[in-house]
Amino acid sequence: MSQGTLYIMEQSPRSFILADIIKHYKLDVKLTTEKDAAYNAKFPLGKTPAFIGPKGYALSETIAIATYLFSLVSKDQIGGLLGKNGQQYAAIVKYISLFNQEWIEAVTPNFYMAVGRAPFNKKANDENLAKLDVLGNILETRLNDFTFLVGERLTYADLFVAAALTFGLSTVVGAPFLKKFPNVARWFNTVAKSSFWEGRFDSYKPADPPLVFTPPKKEKKEKAPAAAAAAAAPAKKEAAPKAAAAEEPAPAAAPKPKHPLEALGKPKAPLDEWKRTYSNEETREVAIPWFWKNQYDPEEWSLWKVDYKYNDELTLTFMSNNLVGGFFNRLSASTKYMFGCMVVYGENNNNGITGAFLVRGQDYVPAFDVAPDWESYEFTKLDASKEEDKKFFDNMLAWDEPVVVNGEKREISDGKVFK
Repeated sequence: MSQGTLYIMEQSPRSFILADIIKHYKLDVKLTTEKDAAYNAKFPLGKTPAFIGPKGYALSETIAIATYLFSLVSKDQIGGLLGKNGQQYAAIVKYISLFNQEWIEAVTPNFYMAVGRAPFNKKANDENLAKLDVLGNILETRLNDFTFLVGERLTYADLFVAAALTFGLSTVVGAPFLKKFPNVARWFNTVAKSSFWEGRFDSYKPADPPLVFTPPKKEKKEKAPAAAAAAAAPAKKEAAPKAAAAEEPAPAAAPKPKHPLEALGKPKAPLDEWKRTYSNEETREVAIPWFWKNQYDPEEWSLWKVDYKYNDELTLTFMSNNLVGGFFNRLSASTKYMFGCMVVYGENNNNGITGAFLVRGQDYVPAFDVAPDWESYEFTKLDASKEEDKKFFDNMLAWDEPVVVNGEKREISDGKVFK
């Protein structure tokens, strides 16, 4: 009888180490990257890894799944991989928990910023790199006196932490991280040669140099003088109105607009240029001043503070951030009519969601009610003439200062941009 199905994302360390447990111990567990009806019924958050065992037994979270998989293996086969006593097992769980949460969750936002999947925030980027250095020092100190992380034998702590490190070593910290921490480099090379991996790391090489954010703004600015010269040339005078007409086609004849906000017509300052400026320029130094000078017109746009109503139900910060991502996906029909940022503040099991939006027109409802869950949020109109409101809006763009909630300053841990 099959021992279950494991749903994975192949390149994720949280997933591939579980897949390697199954392969190494020859467990009768099916591996799949396809989310079927059984998965959708059990895991509404849509996260992997996820496991469904006999009689519908379901597990999420990599540590829980690994614990169950090891329970399917005989003690003789496992040997000392889970430690020789309760204290060692607790130390193993300590390292797994630390790097599953702190390492991966620090690498992920920097990776997204480096590849353009999230707007670059220098403060957040630098803070994450500093956290990765702290974690590197924790390992370096331990491995200065010991061969492995727990005791003097290879344990699951070594396997998991090595797998977790590959996410950073392949992307945002790369080879320089191992040069900075020679004990970690020695340990990583030892663990990577374990027969447990069955050759997974035989040709593995960390990124050198690491992946970093490279703003595309200079290339775009070089085109501006040529465009201006072309517009000023006499031969182009008659062509200019045609170009403008091509960029702003007349709305298609239809009895009703596709989106309610189309009835307001085209604004003097469309959102596209603002979105490019926000994505490509330094937020505080360039983008925010540009917004107030060139984009915001209180007659055409309104500003809204958006707060999640059920913060007391939130648990892990990454799950709260995923909730924001789902909300943004469902708002996609209103992309042309608004721009916003929402952040998660606080820490695991004590966090909340807030944000700010620029919305076409003076009413938030037509922009937000395209999302089925929009009523899970509270909307408060901001007044840009008030210093407090303006400061809040600016910080939702920059994410570089704490948010004030009920008089208490709360640090921003994560966030997403709707554009």
